[in-house]
Amino acid sequence: QVQLVESGGGLVQPGGSLRLSCAASGSSFSLFGIYTMRWYRQPPGKQREWVATITSSGTTDYADSVKGRFTISRENVKKTVYLQMNSLKPEDTAVYYCNNEFSSWDWGQGTQVTVSS
Repeated sequence: QVQLVESGGGLVQPGGSLRLSCAASGSSFSLFGIYTMRWYRQPPGKQREWVATITSSGTTDYADSVKGRFTISRENVKKTVYLQMNSLKPEDTAVYYCNNEFSSWDWGQGTQVTVSS
């Protein structure tokens, strides 16, 4: 069983930055590096939406709404994926989650990001 723990969220003013982390753990989990990983977010009152993807080889892709502002990266030795968020906007306010490309691991609790002046 894989556990996902997201962290790094908080309250930030428009134009600010945050770096989110998502750590994967499990008693026999040693294959983190082969998985394509994704960040998702769920704005208040809305459905969860995809934000960014990083493959096992490091290829990245982004939703149009965050392209040029967010950067996804990973550190396989630490079984961790990151999301660097710059030039934050109020519409980025959401709970942020990560999962593999199949969303087959149990979802973590997410980390709240609030962008407000």
